Amino acid sequence: MARIADQMAAKRTLSFEFFPPKTPAGQMTLGRTVAELEQLKPDFVSITYGAGGSDRHRTGDVVNWMRKETDLEPMAHLTCMGHTRTDVAGLLVEYRRIGVENILALGGDPPIDGSIPAGDYTYASDLLADVASTRSFCVGVAAHPEVHPRSADRASDRQHLADKLSVADFAVTQFFFDVEHWVRLVNELADLGVHKPVLPGIMPIGNKRQIQRMAQMSGTALPEWLVDRLETTDDPDDVRRIGIEVASNLANDLLEAGAPGVHLYTLNRPQTAIEICVNLDLASP
Repeated sequence: MARIADQMAAKRTLSFEFFPPKTPAGQMTLGRTVAELEQLKPDFVSITYGAGGSDRHRTGDVVNWMRKETDLEPMAHLTCMGHTRTDVAGLLVEYRRIGVENILALGGDPPIDGSIPAGDYTYASDLLADVASTRSFCVGVAAHPEVHPRSADRASDRQHLADKLSVADFAVTQFFFDVEHWVRLVNELADLGVHKPVLPGIMPIGNKRQIQRMAQMSGTALPEWLVDRLETTDDPDDVRRIGIEVASNLANDLLEAGAPGVHLYTLNRPQTAIEICVNLDLASP
């Protein structure tokens, strides 16, 4: 067991994000993915939560399985949407029982139909306060290098993140494609007196339509040079190769700029993550 903030204080970390499967076939895919990526000895892995809290039990099941069957250090995502304080208290008791030390406290996305599930929380900061008050977990929060899409302006977005980091131990960013976004974010936080680690999240491009949709949802800009590069081909293998190259270069630039580590959004696809780690000399070919 290891607290993520302590790991980042000691060295640069490598970590992966997985999502909980919804089908037996998905369970098999996740099992293979975890088995392959565990060989890279990541410092921790994170397990996502569904829109509106819809995957709460699946997330817990995956975390529990990892604690029992692997040597991985799981960080459980927990969203405020659709939860009562009683729900959260029960989840935290269970996570403590199985030895989980790290929680990512998030606002969460509404269900696809746009409805807002009833619950006791309105903002991630409310959930963060409850998780942190237990003094049982190392708690992370989300950061948006290009500003949260629902923020009024850049200044208020950064102040809100600074306020969260006065309670939380670290932040993990939404994906982005320009190292300067991360550098600017860290500098802006420093100007506000915040020096907690901000771990960059990197999304390898595997599908053009998928990355365009995800970028639109998250408020992430696709740089013109990247759009132009992707428009040169419709071949899925070429797109995947471009995605690996772009992610590898970005990760290397971030590490050179002083990032505390690399957090790869795997989409439960191990080979892409492995090839990026090989490019970064974090794995053998």
